[in-house]
Amino acid sequence: MKRIPRISATSRPASLGAVVLLALTSASVAAADDGRGPLGVTVDAAATRQSARVGALFGADRADRPAGGHFCTASVVHSERGDLIVTAAHCVAGADDGLVFVPGYRNGKTPYGVWKVTRRYLPDGWAEGRDGDEDSDLAFAAVAERDGERLEDVVGANRFTPGTETGATAVTVTGYPDSHDTPLTCTNRPAPHSRTQQRIDCPDFTGGTSGSPWVNGDHQVVGVLGGHDQGGTTPDTSYSVVLGEEAAELYREATGETREG
Repeated sequence: MKRIPRISATSRPASLGAVVLLALTSASVAAADDGRGPLGVTVDAAATRQSARVGALFGADRADRPAGGHFCTASVVHSERGDLIVTAAHCVAGADDGLVFVPGYRNGKTPYGVWKVTRRYLPDGWAEGRDGDEDSDLAFAAVAERDGERLEDVVGANRFTPGTETGATAVTVTGYPDSHDTPLTCTNRPAPHSRTQQRIDCPDFTGGTSGSPWVNGDHQVVGVLGGHDQGGTTPDTSYSVVLGEEAAELYREATGETREG
């Protein structure tokens, strides 16, 4: 997961509210096509239809006691089967003991249920059980139905959209830091880091936010927090692989059930 030293709520030099207040006085306001509110400001994510599509990942042993046990973030993306989530490969590559996904997770509550991960879809380098190429740090997972309902029918889904130009519009990143039991969110415009990596400047995205979706104004996932240094070494700058042909191929495999990770 994102390689940042764990920061407890009491050890931060300033409260999140103070950080937000300072940013609000200096950040430029987003244009209409760039999303809502000022750019580069991290706040608690409101409980909305959109934020319900983002959730926390837990080990299967925490399914009945989720409070404080999440370790990465994932989000629902559209598929014909209605059961698909996307996250970072380093979040799920070694999860041999089982995983569950909790969309809209807040303060130990599971308002949309706990969904058992049944399959993982990983790039070849990660599927071999070792740390893979940071340019391939992306994965999909399928979840089982609950009480005859599909995940996408319950919370909806964003569309996974590879091939989008980095920085074409601002994106909103939403995720779960280890030290926070509610999601944080921030809107900003990504920038290229290299030919294969993109970056975004948003404060307070500490360990646990790996796998957070980067969603544009058209509800398209155009990045997933991970990649370079497994998402970054500071809380203020995060990374994603550029979603190119490899990402598109992995998505086709996940939606076509052609390979099990």
